[in-house]
Parts: sequence; C-alpha cells; structure tokens
Amino acid sequence: MNQLGVRWTADQVLALAPDAASRKAGSRLGTAGPWSEAGCDGAGALWGLCKGSGSRPYRTAVDLAGAGAASTCSCPSRKFPCKHALGLLLLWAAEDPVVTAGAEPAEWAGEWLRGRRERAGAQKGETSAETGESPAEKTADPEAARRRAERRAARIASGASELEQRLADLLREGLASAEREGYGYWEETAARMVDAQAPALAARVRELGSIPASGPGWPSRLLEECALLHLLDGAWLGRDRLPAELATTVRTRVGLPSAPAGPAVHDSWLVLAQYDQSDGKVTTRRIWLHGQGTGRTVLVLSFGAAGRAPEIALPVGLAVDAEVLPHGGAGQLRATLGERFGAPHAGGALPRGGGVTEAVEAYGRALREDPWLESVPVTLEGVVPVPVGEGWQLVEGKAGVALPVVRGAVGRPGLWKLAALSGGGPVAVFGECGHQGFQPLAGWGVGGLGEAIPLL
Repeated sequence: MNQLGVRWTADQVLALAPDAASRKAGSRLGTAGPWSEAGCDGAGALWGLCKGSGSRPYRTAVDLAGAGAASTCSCPSRKFPCKHALGLLLLWAAEDPVVTAGAEPAEWAGEWLRGRRERAGAQKGETSAETGESPAEKTADPEAARRRAERRAARIASGASELEQRLADLLREGLASAEREGYGYWEETAARMVDAQAPALAARVRELGSIPASGPGWPSRLLEECALLHLLDGAWLGRDRLPAELATTVRTRVGLPSAPAGPAVHDSWLVLAQYDQSDGKVTTRRIWLHGQGTGRTVLVLSFGAAGRAPEIALPVGLAVDAEVLPHGGAGQLRATLGERFGAPHAGGALPRGGGVTEAVEAYGRALREDPWLESVPVTLEGVVPVPVGEGWQLVEGKAGVALPVVRGAVGRPGLWKLAALSGGGPVAVFGECGHQGFQPLAGWGVGGLGEAIPLL
C-alpha cells in the first residue's frame, strides 16, 4: 500500500471541517466542475487548482503523509482546512478521475511539500521523544526555571486562598446571595484567578457564575460546584502532602501545563472520535485513540488560536501507526502524539464494550483518582437510542437500564444519525460518560462492525 493509505469516506473528510459553514461549502466543491490540474502521488500529496470568483484559480495542496491532513491554499480564508482543501479531499475520497493518480506534484505544490517535510524532519531531530524538550529548554538555566516555578506557585496559592475566602463568604451569606450578586461578581473573581496565573481556576469560577437562576435545582448544582472548587483549593494549598501522581493531577487542574512523563508507546491507534471545543479565544481539539495491541485508550489534545483550526486532524474510523507519549497524573489519559510511521490505514477492533452499569462504574472508579474528572471514555454495546420527552436515552436491551444523553447533545444531527444507524436495533457507541450523562461521539453497527459514523 502506498503512503496515501486507504481512501477516506466523505464523513471522515467533512469531520475535519472547522465549522458547519465550511462543511457545506466544502461539499459543494467536492465535484469535478471547478477543478483543474488536480493530482495525487504515492507519497501522500494532493494538489489542484480551484476556480473561484477571481481571475486566477486558487492553488490548493494537501499533505496526507503522516497521520493527519495538513493543507495550504492561496485563498484568503483563515480557516484550516479551508473549503477548497475539503473539496479536494472529497474528490480524492470519491476517486474522481479529475484527480490524476501517480502524477508528479505541480511546482508550487512540490515546493510547499518539501518545505513542510524538511521542517518536520528538523523538528523531529530537535525534540526528545521521552521528554518533549527542545535543546533550548534543556540548556535553559535550571535555577532560573526553578525560581519562576516557585513565583508562579506562590501566586496561585495566593489566588486559591482568596478564592477560599470568597466561597466562605458565599456560604455564610447563603446561596441566594449568588443570584443577587449577578454574573459580574464571578467575572471579577475569575479575573483575580487569571492574575494569579491559575487559568483553570478562573474557568471554574466562570462556570459558577452561570449556575444561579439557570433553572430548577440550581442551588444544589451551585453547592456541588463550590464543594469541588473548595476541594481543589485545599488540594493545591496542601499539595506537598499528596501522593506524587495526585499532586500532578492537581497541578494540571489549576491550569499548569501538562508534559509527557513516560516512555513512548508504539501501537496501531484506532481513531475513535475527534471534535472541537472553543472558548472564543482558543479552539481545543479532542482526539480519542485506542491502541490495537496495548488495549490502551488515550486523549490527544491539539490547540488552535486566532480563528485557526488545530493542526492535528485524524480521520475517525481509521488507524495510525504511531507513538504516543503519556502525560503524568493520577488516572490521566492525556498523551502527546509523537512520531508517525505512515498514513492512516483500515482500523481494527473497537475497545471492549459493556453495558450501562459498567459505564457508570468505570466513571465512579475514575473519580477516586481524580475527583474533578468530568467524564471517562467508554464503549457501550447493545444499546438502542430512544427519544424520551425532550431528551434521549441509550437503553440497554437485555437489562432494560438506560443512560441519559447529555442535555447539550439533544437535537444534534448526530443523534439522528445514530438513530438511523440503529434502525430500532442495538448499536455500539463510543463516547464520554460523566455526571451529566453520556456524550455519544461515534457509532458502529451491530457487533461494532462496519464503518465508524462520527456523531459530532
């Protein structure tokens, strides 16, 4: 098999789109009409000219070597991949004859590809596979780095102490006072946490501000979140007394950067799911991978700022031969994607699935190691998606027990995809199970057979 690996499906291509508008526009460009001088070689390169509104066609190229789909285009769009790159990928996925196979890259495309691969090779040589440190980081003054870390830790401790005082004031005055204060009070508190260099604490405080008057039962939800925040404050202030793994988890929960902490794990990694989240400033891409040999499930995060899509993009349902570098922390599943050894290929078996009870128990066990954990990755087998009232449930046929779908997912087109895949029968679903319910991310037919259907 050449380096282009297997052809992607249209769903896998469109899952790379940064937003719904790009998916729609890219689909319109997935036909031969606007394209000329398009081709692909055996080394993972696609290129072509796409006629636009101007006198000159847009030059579009995609590099599929490795595990993702990096692209460039002469159009003015700041979205990655742009609609032209999506259209070109759709043509390739459909094996449209307008894309000449086995051709030599156009000069402009070849120049971009060479530059990209040279930079990738240089970066690989400069980075330690075990630590992820660059030479500059390794040769930096360790004493200066230690002093910077101590100063930041002191600022975070000051912020945590102030936050503890504000939580005590809230409980002393009563939860009803949170509704009177309004969101401005919490935003000002969050700004103080940003000043303390604890961005994750700031994010949790902003979440507190959104709870008052948010619907029936909001005082209970506010009390629960306050308790978790109090627990995190206390853990940070007493982190020297915690086990090393839990202390590492606490550091990441307050917002300190996480780094690889273990040896690289080489495996064929099945791409279970990929989706983006944005806070208005930074887009975070969450990619779930399952090791076919190790049986290990890991979470790879990729970030994009200033309206740009994250760099890493992997096709759901295919597998990549690669190394991942696990991060430290109690119960943490995050890993950094390391060296890749070829293009995506046909995926293998799903992770071992279970029923609703097993999924809930898995989340409960994970909370013992990380009390602030929102959810855990699980595969449900033999469940039927059923609309109930204004929401949905995944009902386990044999046991008759059900797991609610998270409220934010209700009405999402992916749920109707899952219902169509089910046809009233049992399906296998991969997703995240947490205190709000189950977030479906990908579905398979009976027995986990057939192509994966991305649900986000």
